[in-house]
Amino acid sequence: MPPSVARLPGNDQTSVMSSRVLGLVRASHPEPAAAVTTVAGLLAVGVGHSPRGVVTVVVTVAASQLAVGWSNDALDAGRDATVGRTDKPVAAGVVGRRVTALAALVAAVTTGAVALTTNPVAASWAMVGLVSALLYNWPLKSSPVSVLPYAVSFGALPAFVVLALPDAPAPPAWLVAAAACLGAGAHFANVLPDLADDARTGVRGLPHRLGPVGSRAAAAGLLLAATATLVLGPPGPPSGVGLAAVAVAVVVPPLSWYAGRAATRPVAAFRAVMLVALIDVVLLVTAGRVG
Repeated sequence: MPPSVARLPGNDQTSVMSSRVLGLVRASHPEPAAAVTTVAGLLAVGVGHSPRGVVTVVVTVAASQLAVGWSNDALDAGRDATVGRTDKPVAAGVVGRRVTALAALVAAVTTGAVALTTNPVAASWAMVGLVSALLYNWPLKSSPVSVLPYAVSFGALPAFVVLALPDAPAPPAWLVAAAACLGAGAHFANVLPDLADDARTGVRGLPHRLGPVGSRAAAAGLLLAATATLVLGPPGPPSGVGLAAVAVAVVVPPLSWYAGRAATRPVAAFRAVMLVALIDVVLLVTAGRVG
């Protein structure tokens, strides 16, 4: 009988290659990368970009997110392997550390090249956001200023999107400030469920130094500030929907913490602040034309 197709050498090579490609995709942190890229694309539509402009924004932000995700897993491979993170493709040996680092470099270069097709000022903001995020990966993740790269990178996102418009209009200060608060709040929210695990691997960023209570308070305060800025910042009186969003940002986090106070992991608090973050993203995207 002929050999099974699964045993053919060519098929084995294809399987290995597919596994490596899938590992590279997983190492890019696809969920947050897709979320940030989607928000950037929707914001580009909201501020009045042409279809071509929207594509340019999406490709630039997607490339920067890939660079950040791949560099993160390449840098953390040793620590992830030490604690048995089999869900991490680089640490598990599915894809090589060198290949992942090279992919990050290619993605970073692509970010700058595509951003430059808009104008130099917009491109500089795109690169500020990328460099800031890379600095979080190393060396700021374990420092007392770990929140700073999140604030800078999130703030740079709407600045790039607005400045990439024809004639490069200045982005409204309230839009940049709100995005910065949103990013800073997301940092504390993202770390909440894994404070103990991170501490075991030597990560000592600002949330770890503040502890669960301090991190919950910081996340809630920053997301409330982002919500209020998005509602009160634009010209004209705030809408009823906007005021309702502020009320949600005030009420939901403490209620969730009270409900989940007996839990061993602060998942309820994490979900609450992420709900407020989602509301902030909707407000950010629907802020209207700012060009």
